[in-house]
Amino acid sequence: MRITTSEPKDVAFVVDGWALEIALTHYRKAVTELAILSRTAICCRVTPSQKAQLVQLLKSCDYRTLAIGDGGNDVRMIQQADIGVGISGREGLQAARAADYSIGKFRFLKRLILVHGRYSYNRTAFLSQYSFYKSLVICFIQIL
Repeated sequence: MRITTSEPKDVAFVVDGWALEIALTHYRKAVTELAILSRTAICCRVTPSQKAQLVQLLKSCDYRTLAIGDGGNDVRMIQQADIGVGISGREGLQAARAADYSIGKFRFLKRLILVHGRYSYNRTAFLSQYSFYKSLVICFIQIL
């Protein structure tokens, strides 16, 4: 992956908890490079601290992170991420209470990101432009 280009590929890497523990302790730089070159990381049978370490690893490379979880074992990962989404479900409400956003089912994630995320972006852009315009008008009035 590194030889062809440094752009992220449409690939994922899959790792289990035992291999991730060894990789994070002995080959941290290689894991970081692999995580940067791929778009998705699928980790199975990992501990809550390993999930949080993986999110912290990507945040240290100046990436924005989104963590999605549905149970108490995902709380540390959700709190470590820039944006945390908790799904209230069978495993309880711990993840939903610790998250920035809480949804009822996983299928609502699409609407949260694509619809409400876009509305939030548009509202923030309008507010910043309005504040800039208002400040300019006040400055011109004081000059005259």
